[in-house]
Amino acid sequence: MPFQPRDPSARPLCGTPDAAAVKRRALELGADLAGIASAATLNAFPPDPRWPQTPERISPYVKSVVVLVQRIPAGAFRAKTNVPVQYMDMLVLRKMDKVAYRLASELERLGHPAFVVAAQETDWSYKRASYGRLSTRHLGVEAGLGTLGLEVNILTPEFGPRVYLTGILTELELEPDRRITEQVCIGESCSRCLHACPPNAVLHWGIDKRGCATEAQEFGFMTMLQFMERVIDAPAGERAAMLKTRDLFGFWQGLLRVVGSFGDCPRCLAVCPVGNDYHLHLAEQQKHIPEKTPEKVSIQQKFKDDRKSGRELPGLTAWNRRWVGEEGYKGIVARQLHEFKKRQKVSDG
Repeated sequence: MPFQPRDPSARPLCGTPDAAAVKRRALELGADLAGIASAATLNAFPPDPRWPQTPERISPYVKSVVVLVQRIPAGAFRAKTNVPVQYMDMLVLRKMDKVAYRLASELERLGHPAFVVAAQETDWSYKRASYGRLSTRHLGVEAGLGTLGLEVNILTPEFGPRVYLTGILTELELEPDRRITEQVCIGESCSRCLHACPPNAVLHWGIDKRGCATEAQEFGFMTMLQFMERVIDAPAGERAAMLKTRDLFGFWQGLLRVVGSFGDCPRCLAVCPVGNDYHLHLAEQQKHIPEKTPEKVSIQQKFKDDRKSGRELPGLTAWNRRWVGEEGYKGIVARQLHEFKKRQKVSDG
């Protein structure tokens, strides 16, 4: 269960730990979920073979990847602006880095070389936009922690898409977890992420990253470059005024405290009905989606028609279906909600 209390008597790893011991230790250190992925499997199934985000590209000696999940507290998704979520994201990533570093250090002290990869980074040798050396969402799928959603975030059964992930690469061979083959995302019949997306960036099992960034990163890198270009091209008499605008202050605040510069728009995350945190804290508040329009409903209908007709979809090819869930949606969210309501009745007495 995701909210297990930590054991104050827990001790660091010892001997040659197995997969169960490593995952148990990750939870003791503060991770909300943990899983194991085989480096060989990750090497054989890169998210996009043209730009292979694989462990072997980083180190040829890695045998296993320990994948950690930290949930984003649901309260931030009840706010009126993106700012609380973006700031919480930074705190979640800081915590996750500390947990991953401690676990990697314990493995290395036992003679098993290990290191942590950045949860948020950009390797400029890949295709344009923000692609890291490893895709953490695909790590999570291969480690049995969830499947990709319509907007290609990873959806965990426990917390839906309201999570961050990171990986610890180690030369210790650990038994990998089995992938979830049932589709966790409800899919086209839900399309709440599509309805809620302000820039309409949700594709059919895909995302328009540039469109998403316009809302997610008000003061992000590209916005900063565009602003500086305008400053350089402006007449000398206007430059001083431009340097005193809200934009420049936004860039300063973004660099200092992440606010406004972090790549996270909370709308698709907030309205996703997967996860007990949604049932407990978000279902009533997020029931109505003000961004929903007849045009978006038409797009949803086209998605449903395309899926029903068996038309090949860019995000749901024979290759990509591996991470979406080969078995398709079989009601995991409905079953989860039923169990949640049953427990609520018991607790209400």
